[in-house]
Amino acid sequence: MRRLKAEWERQNVVLMALPNEGTDWVDIGLEESAAVFRKIAQAIGYSQLVYMLVDDAKEAKKHFCSTNNIIFIEAEFNDTWTRDYGPLSIEENGVSRLLDFKFNGWGGKFAANLDNEVNRFLKSKGFFGGAELESYDIELEGGAIESDGQGTLLTTKSCLLNKNRNGGLSQNDVEEILGSKLGAKRVLWVENSYLEGDDTDGHIDMLARFVSSDTIAYIKCEDSSDSHYKSLQELEKELKSFKQANGSPYNLVPLPFTEPKYCDEERLPASYANFLITNKALVFPTYQSPKDKEALEIFKKLFPTREVIPVPCLKLIEQGGSLHCSTIQISF
Repeated sequence: MRRLKAEWERQNVVLMALPNEGTDWVDIGLEESAAVFRKIAQAIGYSQLVYMLVDDAKEAKKHFCSTNNIIFIEAEFNDTWTRDYGPLSIEENGVSRLLDFKFNGWGGKFAANLDNEVNRFLKSKGFFGGAELESYDIELEGGAIESDGQGTLLTTKSCLLNKNRNGGLSQNDVEEILGSKLGAKRVLWVENSYLEGDDTDGHIDMLARFVSSDTIAYIKCEDSSDSHYKSLQELEKELKSFKQANGSPYNLVPLPFTEPKYCDEERLPASYANFLITNKALVFPTYQSPKDKEALEIFKKLFPTREVIPVPCLKLIEQGGSLHCSTIQISF
């Protein structure tokens, strides 16, 4: 029996990719953008190994305040959102395996030909240890699914059932794939996944996250004038209706929702749900908002045994993603 590991389980490394001149980050300020990725990597590297994909390792190292626990790997890639093309870590009969799914640039919105070669490249160079890498011609992004590590997945209909992923498979078809490849025994489907500025068609990691097998943290909007108010109120109702495998309701922890953030009059997808759990830390995005401090206190209570590290990510959301999107934990 296989299962998709939960994010809070032991990790070997976190995979990231540093913006370079061949990426879209050039359009919004390459150095300022790369600086955010460096801060995230250094926060993780404080206590855990990071694989950083770069175009020029020697040049990249010059700009890091600390390269502790960071391995620089020269590789080609289209985009820096490794969450959506990095390998998914599963366990099968006590053996770790890595799954390599097809990435199509969030429904064909962006090129992904180089991204789709990254996992096989890393495997060929020995960066995954002895773990087997299984590659599938099925489109699935890491940010689209949440796992409790015990067979329950949380996801959104707007993404996984979208016609721009796998031709729009039925819900039953998708559940069969999630069951056979990831070992999902149950799939909790979210219908309300609207978030302005989001290119992913509603990734769950911007909305609601497992923080333990019985607890879900989610973004809550309390401003009735906000365009997200109705959708996020409905999201909360959905989460309240979900049950654990044992029939008990989930413990729900609301995260604050920032005041609107804009770039060139377009609203940006600022979400505190886009945090990363590592072996010894909880690294979360901040947005130059009064709500940053509120989020910090919530995370300290949620993760009392981990160091809670805030990283300014306002620049990241100009490209539609945030901290969790720019990382993926790998266990092998």
